[in-house]
Amino acid sequence: MNKQSGYDFALIQSLLIQAIDIGLVFALAYLVLVIVGERRTLWMVRGFIILMLASAVSNWAGLKLLHVALNSLVTGSAVAMAVILQSEFRRFLEQLGRGEILQLFGRDRRPNPEPDSVIDEIVHAVKELSQNRTGALLIIETDSPIDDRDFSVPGVKLNAEVSKELLQTIFQPQTLLHDGAVLIRASRIVSAGVILPLSDRSASRQLGTRHRAAMGITERVQACVCVVVSEETGSISLASMGTLNRPLTSNKLKELLEAKLFPSEGERTVAPPITNLGRQIGLKGWTLLKRILRRPPSANREK
Repeated sequence: MNKQSGYDFALIQSLLIQAIDIGLVFALAYLVLVIVGERRTLWMVRGFIILMLASAVSNWAGLKLLHVALNSLVTGSAVAMAVILQSEFRRFLEQLGRGEILQLFGRDRRPNPEPDSVIDEIVHAVKELSQNRTGALLIIETDSPIDDRDFSVPGVKLNAEVSKELLQTIFQPQTLLHDGAVLIRASRIVSAGVILPLSDRSASRQLGTRHRAAMGITERVQACVCVVVSEETGSISLASMGTLNRPLTSNKLKELLEAKLFPSEGERTVAPPITNLGRQIGLKGWTLLKRILRRPPSANREK
């Protein structure tokens, strides 16, 4: 009887250790997905996870030769990913060294700008540009920073405070940067002269290159919105998730930007940090899961 109970205890202990081992592997894989975030390399990470699972299954099934081959592939893939994603892994190691582990699951802890001041500067600049029929394209980040690799050309770094005078100056036809887009992060103009990928979707003939570029970048990156001022008509448009909202008045633009960038006080709930962290992990995990299971856009276009 004692021998049987000892055997059962050893079996339960072995199963528990295996469950913890599998859980830790999945946690590590999820952490890698969080680091990658909105990157186009998400499909590469998915392939790496599939290799890891196949290697674990082959080991569990006792297929030794297959396990050795798959384990070698996993090791080689890990080294290759460390080289390809060196900037992401460097950021991860820096945050880990500074003890900023919780920030890996949420947005960067940077001081939030005053909503009215930033949005007012943008809206006033867009209103002036619209009245003068000066073409403009602004990319405004709504959540996590956009990777430069999502741009066709990253543009010229500025790192200047947002102001209507600077925005109007950049988009004057006489300047060298007026043809590209301006990237705005929080209260800073990060860069100008950014060249964006164009949308492949069919659009109205009334829409020019700026509108197609706004649709293209918001299709590829969901954590941003784009403000477009038409050079021909002076109409104002707002692109979000590949969809254009046009034409807009300056008051309507301000209302939409406030809804996108700064949630209303009614939407801000006071919750413990652990609850907020759990909600962020759940939402980000669900988004990543949908992106992993979704077929690549190229495959859909080939049909």
